[in-house]
Amino acid sequence: MKFAFHGSPQDSCMATFAKRLTAAMQDSGHEPSAPVPGVGLVFSHVDPEHIRPFRRHAQATYIIALLRLPERPDDFLRAAYPYMIRSLANLLIAVVGPEAEEETYFLTLERGYYRIAPQLDPAVHMQEVVRRLTPLATSHLIIDNVFEQDLEPELWQGDEHTAELGRAGEILDAWNLLPAPFPMQEILSPDDFRHVQRLYQIGGLSYGNLSQRRDRRRYWMSASGVNKAHLHDVGQEILMVKDFDEGQKAMRLSVPPEIKPRRVSVDAIEHFKIYREHPEVGAIMHVHAWMEGIPSTDVNYPCGTIELATAVADLVRRSPDPSRAVVGLRNHGMTITGRSLDDIMERVDGKILPQVPMS
Repeated sequence: MKFAFHGSPQDSCMATFAKRLTAAMQDSGHEPSAPVPGVGLVFSHVDPEHIRPFRRHAQATYIIALLRLPERPDDFLRAAYPYMIRSLANLLIAVVGPEAEEETYFLTLERGYYRIAPQLDPAVHMQEVVRRLTPLATSHLIIDNVFEQDLEPELWQGDEHTAELGRAGEILDAWNLLPAPFPMQEILSPDDFRHVQRLYQIGGLSYGNLSQRRDRRRYWMSASGVNKAHLHDVGQEILMVKDFDEGQKAMRLSVPPEIKPRRVSVDAIEHFKIYREHPEVGAIMHVHAWMEGIPSTDVNYPCGTIELATAVADLVRRSPDPSRAVVGLRNHGMTITGRSLDDIMERVDGKILPQVPMS
């Protein structure tokens, strides 16, 4: 993989960090490059006073923001997350603390963050940083949608399954497990926000999703960037997923005519793989929460990647009963299968821990 740096280091500490990072990347077989269109990975130095994001030309370019925080803030997430968004980055690596005592933190778009334990040998520490970031930077997003106006008229207003989606979303809202969409437009400049919309067709970042099987091949699923506590309108808040187009790397959806549909949740490929392999699965819920004693994926792959979908599907397959599995997504949340959403809600009621363990 070719990698590049964008911008100037924030201070001497970040200059040293970038030098060690370059050496560790090369030791791992990656090739340095200029920050030109088509490069696979860009490390973007963040100047907190004047952020100049690297504008990717393709979804395949993975951007990691590099930020220096001389002191650890009381609320790391609140302090650091806006810098990642304003940098148009997929991931943020923060070097925190006074020089010679720095700690390295990873912060993901899903609001997960974790610390890379320091090592006596800085080169060994950087090797661990590269080991953790490489699977993320080389993963493959499946976020494109193909809309076809072929949804049956009798489903334009929904059915009993969409009603169940709405009830489940209301329950999750009452449990306080569905954060509202992150207001990207309030923190990005108008030009940057339009750039994000053109590239990813999203208007915000929201977390958690719900789906319920309609028939052997199709399932209803919550849309991306909407409040999951108010799921009602077909084509806008709830969408019908009918297939995955392997050639286009896109989800195929059926929508009513004469509407401008929203995109389906980024995790649609994960749900697709589970439904197709396990006909007995009737519903799936994904939340950024945890339950004790559950198996977990080894890598915190980004949402919407085929790698995350495959890792979750593997855990579901290995569970004693795939139709009622509970699996963890490392530093992220969990995915739960059930015969229906009502079945899922009954099984997890009172067992969910709102804090995801980070490691």
